[in-house]
Amino acid sequence: MSLNQEPLCPKPRDSVAGIPLYVPGKSKANVSGRVHKLSSNESPLGSSPKAVDAYRQMAGQLELYPDGGSSALREAIGEVHGIHPDRIICGAGSDEILNLLAYSFLESGDEAIYCEYGFLVYPIAIQAAGAMPIVVKERDFTTDVDAILAAVTEKTKMVFVANPNNPTGTYLPFSEIRRLHRGLPGNVVLVLDAAYAEYVTETDYEAGIELAGSSDNVVMTRTYSKIYGLASLRLGWCYGPEAIIGAMNRIRGPFNVSGPSQSAGVAAVRDQDFVRAAVAHNSEWLPKVSKALEDIGLKVTPSVANFVLVHFPVSQGRTAADADKYLLDHGCILRQVSNYNLPNALRMTIGSAEACEDVIKHLTDFMTGEQ
Repeated sequence: MSLNQEPLCPKPRDSVAGIPLYVPGKSKANVSGRVHKLSSNESPLGSSPKAVDAYRQMAGQLELYPDGGSSALREAIGEVHGIHPDRIICGAGSDEILNLLAYSFLESGDEAIYCEYGFLVYPIAIQAAGAMPIVVKERDFTTDVDAILAAVTEKTKMVFVANPNNPTGTYLPFSEIRRLHRGLPGNVVLVLDAAYAEYVTETDYEAGIELAGSSDNVVMTRTYSKIYGLASLRLGWCYGPEAIIGAMNRIRGPFNVSGPSQSAGVAAVRDQDFVRAAVAHNSEWLPKVSKALEDIGLKVTPSVANFVLVHFPVSQGRTAADADKYLLDHGCILRQVSNYNLPNALRMTIGSAEACEDVIKHLTDFMTGEQ
């Protein structure tokens, strides 16, 4: 090596080096006393006691490898949802599932489409696989089927649609999902991310099980992190055609879901009484929170999930950044969404009754200047 030559060092692929880091919601507030964490759409009801008990029972088996195929978990999911276990794959959260899909079907030169307010893991997975992310505009903070179809080219290999969407909370009726599917070429994988499906009570909504079960190019992903309250265990699953699930199984880790997670997941999915209680709580407080915030002059995007997107009137000198600081000073942690190009909005999880009431009170004081 000459004196003027730079030493060699490893260099990541350009597609990886250009990926922005995913920044989760804040989890701490520097205040004494009560703190409400409403930044990550976690369950205010905690976890099913049956799932907690199943997790604890695994404590004496930690030296053993877990079932590499998550067989009991897939069978339980299949039983509850009426689908065949062989067409289910489980992963460490739906994040891993989304990455497995991208790594299985995308490569350099391909394109994958997602919406402008779509989950930020989509572009990370797309770029990590070496493909090009294509962002399409939404209409009224809602997925626009026509915009997606207009963006499809011969390079398109995958389309990600979160239904309901995060962070907006909006959804597409399933008639629109079917219209989207009909307009896509058969070699394009349609990924229906239904992380918040259990919360939706609208009659024109479907999570995507039927379409994923009857099509060659549709998959539906789900998570245990939201309504089941198992976010710490990192557990998710996907249902789809045998060929797609088979490709994903070829590249997933051989023991990608831990034994305690599998055991807790089996108990959680079978405890549908817990799920119904969580839905009832959300159905009560989602409209209460939305109306209360609108009554004090804030704009709330209509949501069907377990959170609301709250917009602040900058013209009145009330910014999301100022509101976030004020709420943090009062022990309420919401999610800044400036990384979604929504600098004047905050996302609020529907938390416990106490948490919801405290946020409403503090935002009322913030908006009226009684600080």
